Amino acid sequence: MTTTASPSLERARALLAAHPVVDGHNDLPWALREQVRYDLDALDIAHDQHERLHTDLARLRAGGVGAQFWSVYVPGELTGDDAVSATLEQIDAVRMLAARYPEDLQLAFTAEDVEAAHAQRRIASLMGAEGGHSINNSLATLRALYQLGVRYMTLTHNNSLGWADSATDASRAGGLSRFGEEVVAEMNRLGMLVDLSHVAAETMRDALRVTEAPVIFSHSSARAVCDHPRNIPDDVLAQLPANGGVAMATFVPKFILPEAVAWAQAADENMRAHGLHHLDMGEEGRRVQRAFETANPRPVPDVRTVADHLDHMREVAGIDHIGIGGDYDGTPFTPAQLEDVSGYPNLVAELLDRNWSEADLSKLTWSNAVRVLREAEEAALTLQTRRGPSIATIDELDG
Repeated sequence: MTTTASPSLERARALLAAHPVVDGHNDLPWALREQVRYDLDALDIAHDQHERLHTDLARLRAGGVGAQFWSVYVPGELTGDDAVSATLEQIDAVRMLAARYPEDLQLAFTAEDVEAAHAQRRIASLMGAEGGHSINNSLATLRALYQLGVRYMTLTHNNSLGWADSATDASRAGGLSRFGEEVVAEMNRLGMLVDLSHVAAETMRDALRVTEAPVIFSHSSARAVCDHPRNIPDDVLAQLPANGGVAMATFVPKFILPEAVAWAQAADENMRAHGLHHLDMGEEGRRVQRAFETANPRPVPDVRTVADHLDHMREVAGIDHIGIGGDYDGTPFTPAQLEDVSGYPNLVAELLDRNWSEADLSKLTWSNAVRVLREAEEAALTLQTRRGPSIATIDELDG
């Protein structure tokens, strides 16, 4: 196991200085909403926040993070106009963070922006919407989110939609409906990455069939290593080279360690028994989770568990099609050596000890994600010469 004295850890830090992590998913905006209702004076990430958050500026720097997709997530229980409004508030929170900490965070909308922020030693701050409920069945709303800076949309969160099935809910659309296919087409035309984390396997396959641009999985691991529906089946991973997409391994224990699956189900049931949403990251939610963990010690994955997933994903999809999406501040529990955003060097050191080359690691941490963003932009420029904005509706296409 990697230790702080490991020569590999020093190599990892040096590598990350040149090729920092582009992380696919961090839920800090929602944590700020839940804990302090976006009062950035009350929860100032310029100071150490390890007792309340997985993320603050010093730990992002220590972790070698060079670009972060901040999730502008809202729960699936919010629907219609409420979901749209809450998503706009999340976008506003990311913009407030970037404005408050301009020496550390820099808004980014393109691959060129990401590279420019790195050159200026700032953390490129991108946005991803987590769940198609955020657009309220409206392609015009999708376009508005793009104009506000959202550069990926996860097609579903934990709830299936009328036009796309989730991995953790009953099927409603049989994968993607006709309107779901139109959403993918419009995202391609805009240059917004299609994110297939959270979606059912049939939704993944349908999206790969119809997309005209590379896709991403912003925070999903390998189903062959841990058989959880949130993870990616091998047949889907094997399609990424032809598509050009990137699968970004996540650190959430219940998605990466088989022994943690049943424990997490019991923890979720305990949260609901206390009248709380199982993803509640507020003060009361964190208190209930800590008490449950004290009474019921959890199986704890570590950096090796994540490395096992990445080994498998590299074998099936290839080194050009994998990345990292930790899901910090979106999960109550994290692996050992990856407790917060400062832990990425431990993962890189573990992979160095497994004889991953520095060239391969630079793809994992940096260049694969930057490439997929650039290729989505290039695909959009071509598609915009062929068709204009779609005005289709779900009623017209799905009846």
